[in-house]
Amino acid sequence: MQAAGERSEAALRHAGLRATRQRLTVLEALRGRDDRITAQDLHAELREAGEPVGLTTVYRTLSALADAGLLDTFDVGGEQAFRLCGDAHHHHLVCEVCNTVEELHADEVEHWVAEVAKAHDYEVTGHRADIFGVCARCRR
Repeated sequence: MQAAGERSEAALRHAGLRATRQRLTVLEALRGRDDRITAQDLHAELREAGEPVGLTTVYRTLSALADAGLLDTFDVGGEQAFRLCGDAHHHHLVCEVCNTVEELHADEVEHWVAEVAKAHDYEVTGHRADIFGVCARCRR
């Protein structure tokens, strides 16, 4: 079994990116999180943890990782937030209170997409489904 750092290095190589210290630091900070996070919030967390990384570097690194397909992106009040998700095609349930993101298996949405496309005589070339609301924990 690969250690987390080795998984991050392998993911970067697979995406065609060099495994720089900044990229590895950002990926490791995102690994295992169930929420989406903005660059500013991630920068604050990294600085609090003693990581000597600048805000511009965090922004650039997150953008590069998202462009390479390693991170999913979400709009949060006009600001971009990021999450490290699984590799398989999926969709999201997003809590607007705690920012938790739950991955939905693609087959839970694909049937609906196919039915809508068929009803409108439409050929689907791609899609993304992010469903926003309030999770059970936050409703309590």
